[in-house]
Amino acid sequence: MGLGMRIFIVKDDGSLKRLSFERYNRLLQRDPNSRLLEYAGKQVRCAIIVIESKNRKSVEILKCQYPYLSFDSDGMLEEVDEAEARLAMDMLAPLMANKDKQLVDARHMFARKRYARKYRWEPPPEIEAEILRMIFGEPESGKS
Repeated sequence: MGLGMRIFIVKDDGSLKRLSFERYNRLLQRDPNSRLLEYAGKQVRCAIIVIESKNRKSVEILKCQYPYLSFDSDGMLEEVDEAEARLAMDMLAPLMANKDKQLVDARHMFARKRYARKYRWEPPPEIEAEILRMIFGEPESGKS
């Protein structure tokens, strides 16, 4: 058994473009030689899927994330802005709760909702189906 990642960019028409983990990593590291010029100046939907594989064949999806990727005018991935980083930190639950208080500190739960609303998207069923098809292949039909 092994772990792998499948990364897809969702085009405007809903179709998927596979992006290798190596290329995605170079984009994250802001490698000046790694650009996606077709997305220059755009924000695009992305699907990051962690899979378990056996004998180099995908057998299970372990985790899915659906972030937005923002590209600058040169087609390079923009760095995470300060507001996003601050909100991500706000999502952490308090380490020490004051037992004497009758109020519950729920700021981290509200921060998670704000973060999801602003920096994540939910795929419609047809995109989920296409992701599954691209990971696991065409479903077998007619076998009894």
